[in-house]
Amino acid sequence: MKLTVNEIFYSLQGEGGRVGEPSIFIRLTKCNLACSFCDTDFADGDDMSLDEILGIISRYPCKWIIWTGGEPTIQLKNEYLAFFKEHGYKQAIETNGTKRVPTLIDYITCSPKQNYSRIKDLIPKVDEIRIPLQTGDVLPDIAIFPKADKYFISPIFDGDVPNTENINYCVEQVKLDPRWTLSLQVHKLIHIE
Repeated sequence: MKLTVNEIFYSLQGEGGRVGEPSIFIRLTKCNLACSFCDTDFADGDDMSLDEILGIISRYPCKWIIWTGGEPTIQLKNEYLAFFKEHGYKQAIETNGTKRVPTLIDYITCSPKQNYSRIKDLIPKVDEIRIPLQTGDVLPDIAIFPKADKYFISPIFDGDVPNTENINYCVEQVKLDPRWTLSLQVHKLIHIE
């Protein structure tokens, strides 16, 4: 069993409901969307066996994996997740909500970019919804999303630089609808990976 991996790194979760928590990020290649604001290289990668991945991540004292991408659901299957569970890892996923999430995931972050109304059919319950927003974007009705513990608005940055206009716009959106919470990309603010 192999996965095509863009990068593996150990850092802190930079946004959302687990912000500040140590996590091992495994960025998988491939995405089924082409978002104009995406700042991630997910096209290139190396085929790695699960044992090779385990050999790298076992060096870190953390037992939380965050599967990210690209879109990790293109490659991830329960049998891969079971392998890491057997080695004591909890696993989170950051998905765009266009495909079903394997059932062995412990924490689901859904960050949809389009076709919001289809997500509920594919993923009925998530831990958090995180919507990227920039000035002028219409905040979708919260009712169209899957049931979530938290709903976040994340202002789109200019690469690694905060966009004050987008941040202020998102702050106003949260104030207008307090069911949402602001989530800044802290990893970009403090310049960590």
